[in-house]
Amino acid sequence: MPALPPLRVVIAPDSFKGSISAAQATTAIAAGLRRVWADADLRLVPLADGGEGTLDAVLSAGGQRRTTRVSGADQSPVDAAYGVIAADTAVIEIAQIVGLTRANVAAHPVEERSTRGVGELIRRLLDAGIRRIMIGLGGSSTNDGGAGLLVGLGLRLVAADGRTLEPTPAGLAALAGVDTSGLDPRLAQTHMTIMSDVNNPLCGEQGATAIFGLQKGVRPEAVREIDARLAHFAVLVEAAFGRHAKDRPGAGAAGGLGFVLLLLGGEPRSGAEVVADLLGLDAALDGANWLITGEGRSDRQTLLGKTPLVAARRAALKGVPATLVSGAIDRDALPELSRYFAGCHSITFGPATLEACLADAAGLLADRAEQLARLFRAAR
Repeated sequence: MPALPPLRVVIAPDSFKGSISAAQATTAIAAGLRRVWADADLRLVPLADGGEGTLDAVLSAGGQRRTTRVSGADQSPVDAAYGVIAADTAVIEIAQIVGLTRANVAAHPVEERSTRGVGELIRRLLDAGIRRIMIGLGGSSTNDGGAGLLVGLGLRLVAADGRTLEPTPAGLAALAGVDTSGLDPRLAQTHMTIMSDVNNPLCGEQGATAIFGLQKGVRPEAVREIDARLAHFAVLVEAAFGRHAKDRPGAGAAGGLGFVLLLLGGEPRSGAEVVADLLGLDAALDGANWLITGEGRSDRQTLLGKTPLVAARRAALKGVPATLVSGAIDRDALPELSRYFAGCHSITFGPATLEACLADAAGLLADRAEQLARLFRAAR
């Protein structure tokens, strides 16, 4: 019997949140496969969906990582990383500026947090000649409706007595008007891509505050009031801009950042799709025998357009089977997940604490990949 050609495997996971990055997960899977196939053609494509890890994933394909000092969520200075991937193109991951996991954020009341720093960073990019900006909206700690971003770009929030207000949920309580005269005019010549998988509107029962506010620290009894403040803010800025966005899908992303980016003409796209395009996932899948993807936890939300689903769908178009290897798999979601994946596997081998799994994610992932490779080899 003639020898089979070397196996070609595409390894394209998201990060395992709270544990290892997508690049580290990709390397761990590759290490496990190499124990079985020393000569395999392994194509490593670490992915992301717009949340934490998006910047690292995008820069794995090239570009420059840079850092600048802007206002953090609590409005104290933070050093925020961003990426420049072409002369006129940059990538922002808002978790680098106002992320929920950044130091000291949780100790600062959400009513006092602001996205001003995101606007400040965009203005720095405009100063540098950047006119194409991709913005990943996952992992936000803020719920200001994007007011801070607009203030960072020159808009002024005004009280009834003419005072300038802080761009926070607390500051919006006294909002009577907005002054757009100082808004950066270069925005009109700037194309912004909004990377998110959230389809919620800005306000209401399915809005930013009602659905995502509690996990950021909004008190249950304050949800309705803060939602009303965002609605009032939206009415005023929509009138000033002469367009509507608060009810559009995705306006509720990142505590309302989606709303102001849509208002500024941003193009909403699936974050996972954007990253897959930037990293050349389709080209990597050409001629492949197998795709391995994964994430920290897979459940029914995975089917709403998260990274593993995007990867599996693209693999299916190429006739490549996809296997899911995640930190945890929701058993109740297996029937739906199995429609897209040729096997769904958790990396754990038995009862273990979450802390132990997080600490040894790379080793567990490599071991699971090795066992899957042995099964694939036997079946082949």
